[in-house]
Formats: sequence, structure tokens, C-alpha cells
Amino acid sequence: MKFTGIIPARYASTRFPGKPLVDMKGKTMIQRVYEQVSIVLDSVYVATDDSRIYETVEAFGGRAIMTSEKHRSGTDRCEEAYYKTGEKSDVIINIQGDEPFIKPCQIEEIMKCFDSEDTQIATLVKAFDSTDGWDVLMNPNSPKVVLNDKSEALYFSRSIIPYLRNIPRQEWLLNHVFYKHIGMYAYRVDVLKEITKLPQSTLELAESLEQLRWLQNGYKIKVGITTQETIGIDTPDDLRKALDLL
Repeated sequence: MKFTGIIPARYASTRFPGKPLVDMKGKTMIQRVYEQVSIVLDSVYVATDDSRIYETVEAFGGRAIMTSEKHRSGTDRCEEAYYKTGEKSDVIINIQGDEPFIKPCQIEEIMKCFDSEDTQIATLVKAFDSTDGWDVLMNPNSPKVVLNDKSEALYFSRSIIPYLRNIPRQEWLLNHVFYKHIGMYAYRVDVLKEITKLPQSTLELAESLEQLRWLQNGYKIKVGITTQETIGIDTPDDLRKALDLL
């Protein structure tokens, strides 16, 4: 199978404008993401609506595609970018542009999901640690996922799912494995084309999670489990922490 990685990157972030171009010890954030993805994938593109990001990627030797400013999500941007690349791929992997510490093994894990011909869409989860504590588990910015016995997503929620009845909440992490969603997606090309034509669904609007649109329309999402934590950079404070780690 041929996999193509696409990294959606916008300049106009509400919480952190210009985020893809911030300097991270001599390299921009988008370059660090691109280089990490390229360890595994030969075919990698940055999909952007900003000429500054496009020119930066071209300058470090990467490949970039200019896309519309009107896209509602990274998935929509990936779909346009893929057809502009001229590639003939089987699966598109949508990689977050603000995770410069993405691990090659995470990309390999999501690729393994397509060993099954039935896989339409794939994503990753990581188990919460039993020592994380209640505040970490209940954080609505860290969506939770429940799986069926075939490692397919049953539901995603900003609330804690499942609810453990008759167990004190301080003991929930000791009595059940809760999974947090890692925001990387992969789609078969024909499925990507279909899901970008779907209208927003009631569940998606309720939770502000686009993957609920796909589930609500009957698509199946295969789930790979990673043990690696991802570090997303949403604010300047996150950047400071990331630079310390780097």
C-alpha cells in the first residue's frame, strides 16, 4: 500500500497566530514536524493557505501545497491537497502541524490499522496512566474514546466515558482503562472523498469533534493503541515547555 502524509498548517490561529513558523532552536515548528514524519513516509506534504508557510517549507526542501482559506477542518484541507499532489495513494495520513515530537512508531502504528482491508478510517489512542489523577481525566480538551472488541471506536467524548457506577471517582483510574484520543487520522482515499462531503452532524456540533460526524454516518474508525505521549503546542506557554524539553 502507498501512504501519503499531509500536514495541515494554518497561520491564523486564534490562540497562537503564526504558530507553524515559530523558531524551535534553529528550526521552525513545521520543519520539525515534517522531518519527524519523513522518517517513516517518503511522500509528505504540508497543506496550507498561507504563502509564508508555503515559502518556508519550500526553503527547507519540503513539499507544500496551497489550499483554500475556506476549509472547516484539517480533513477538508487534506482532501484538497491530496488531489493537487497528483499522487496515487491508497491511504492519506493527516498529521497535526503542532506536534513536533511526534514519534515515528506512532505513524507506523496507524499504518498497521490498514493491514485489514475493512479499515476505512484509523486513529490512535493512549491509555491514561493510573497516576494521572481526576483533573487530568476530566479535562474536556483531552477527548476520551471507548472501543469495541474489534479495536474500533464506539464513541468519542469530552466527558469521561464510561461512567463507573458505584465507584468513588478518585478510584476510577484504578478500576478501568480509560483511553485518550491522539489526534492523528488516516483515511482510505475513497473514504476521505466521501466524508468531506458530509454535512456537520448533531453529535459533532454538540461536542465539537469532527470524528463524530463520521461515526454518526455509519463509518467505522479503527483504533491503534500507542504508549507514546504526544505534546501539542496550542499556546506560547506550551512552546516554552516544548523548548525546555527540546
